[in-house]
Amino acid sequence: MNGSTEQSGGTPPLSLPRLTLRMPFIHEFKNYSWTKLRHDLIAGATLTLVSIPQAIGFALILGLPPMPVIISIVIGGFVSALFFSSYHHVFGPTTSVCLIAAATMAANKDLGLHPLQLVAYLAFLIGVFQFVAGLFHFGEVTKFISRSMVVSYTTAIGVLLMASQLGNGMGFKIAAGASLPVTLQQTAQFLGAGIFSWWAIGIALLTLAIFEGIKHWRPNWPEALIGLAALGVAARIFASFHPELPFRLVKDEGALSAILPRLASLPAWSDQVRLLPHLFATAIAIGIIGMLEATAITKSIAAKSGQHLDPDQELIGMGAGNIAAGLFGVPPGSSSFTRSAVNYQSGATSQLSSMLSSVAVLGILFFVTPVFNYIPIAALGAHLMRVGYKLINKPQIRVSMAATRSDAVVFLATLAIALFFKLETAIYAGIGLSLVLFLRKTSTPILAEYTFNASGYLAELPDKAQRLHPQIAIIHVEGELFFGAADLFQEQVRQQAEDENIRVFILRMKNARHLDASTVMALEALHDYLRKTDRHLLISGCTADVERVLRNSGLLKQIGEENLFPAETNPTLSTRKALLRARKLLPEKGEIRLFYPNQPEASQPDKNEASDYVI
Repeated sequence: MNGSTEQSGGTPPLSLPRLTLRMPFIHEFKNYSWTKLRHDLIAGATLTLVSIPQAIGFALILGLPPMPVIISIVIGGFVSALFFSSYHHVFGPTTSVCLIAAATMAANKDLGLHPLQLVAYLAFLIGVFQFVAGLFHFGEVTKFISRSMVVSYTTAIGVLLMASQLGNGMGFKIAAGASLPVTLQQTAQFLGAGIFSWWAIGIALLTLAIFEGIKHWRPNWPEALIGLAALGVAARIFASFHPELPFRLVKDEGALSAILPRLASLPAWSDQVRLLPHLFATAIAIGIIGMLEATAITKSIAAKSGQHLDPDQELIGMGAGNIAAGLFGVPPGSSSFTRSAVNYQSGATSQLSSMLSSVAVLGILFFVTPVFNYIPIAALGAHLMRVGYKLINKPQIRVSMAATRSDAVVFLATLAIALFFKLETAIYAGIGLSLVLFLRKTSTPILAEYTFNASGYLAELPDKAQRLHPQIAIIHVEGELFFGAADLFQEQVRQQAEDENIRVFILRMKNARHLDASTVMALEALHDYLRKTDRHLLISGCTADVERVLRNSGLLKQIGEENLFPAETNPTLSTRKALLRARKLLPEKGEIRLFYPNQPEASQPDKNEASDYVI
């Protein structure tokens, strides 16, 4: 991207063919100041207040102790920020990645590895894929992915997140990573058997009420942090009078503790080889999800901040963050929309704000661990259900369903697969279906018979009886003529050629684009068919690219240089020349009356402003 080097890179790139690696953060030190540091400190502190309750919630989704998830925020967030070009992009565990990772752990629990080892190796594989993809400049690939697919996938994440927390909000436990049908079935069985807790339900409702109250009366305050901390303090006081609490706490799932991150060992080489077939497809799917999330998040924030971005750097940064997460034995991460938005709104001026937040998260654990350990699980479940509900964007769903039939098909298909099968399968299916429908749209060339009207301009022929010459047809071709359109193009032209009264066909290809081998073969078949019946094929108005393909393929030699009329400044002149050539090829002579405008074609002259010419 133009300008991205100036904005996002300062160190000389380490270059191999097509490879570029740099650390944009180093460039920021050239113009850094105490004012920027103050803004970054404030943004980092605010970001920290949001990160800790999110981390505990993600641990609940994964079915893992909270500490590995917090370490993922600390290590992954710090390392990734070194490579990001965006000042506001924040890396860490996200809802979508945690849901897929939980399902992956559940599906591979019989492989003989601890779940944390499994998910750390998954993080490492994701990181390698994203890092390499960024080096090879795949960051812009996401622009070819349907927005309807992204909306559908996000909607599915919201529904699955709410469903996964039904048990926590009502006092019973459902295994992490269970599919939607299994979750709903188990929920119905528990409720039918009367296995639920009024304590849990009451705490969940109280949590939602506290959140909404804070949002209404103090909209700028971090309602999740304040609400969960208040409930943690209340639970701690309650526990001092009633040691046997009637509801579960965070410490029951794995107590938080203030520890420093340390490197962990990946599975043994033999285990890695054994795991690769089970995790490879999931790693690629999560890597693609990260690309989508990073593109959506950074571009939406950059539109407000005015910062120039390098999408490849965002991808490299996520890859570096996930590789670090894998090496430290913690779960994978991706782009966090919530925390990135908070970082921007808090006035961050560089990537340092995210790094400071990572350090602060670790520091805060030394002081407030007891409060977070006593947060009720039901309160976290309610918090996550609220997050899931916010992910369902009703206006975007309405647009996706109403815009076109293709958008509706992509949305519904992706949603159904995500809800009832696997999230990673939905990614592949949604992308595949989007591309198929896109190719279907772009592979429909338009063929129409044209003629010169009384003013000397080419226009669609309303009645075949009005041809300038009954044995000459001018076929206007418009659209993409790559392999996806070749068969349809050949069929449509062949239908035109079935009229044996036509002795010369002029293909006007001024608006034909992207010819390839398939289209050349279709044209060759048409030319051979016409030659067998002693008829002729002429091509007019072709661009330099089209002429180059015809020449390189050898088809121009078969058709004949004298039968090709390249585009000229006057857009209809080449077709007029083709008509002159067509007239010479006919055994029976006849008049063709053309009108030549006396002024540029952009202006529409009256009939009396044109002179006629008889062939």
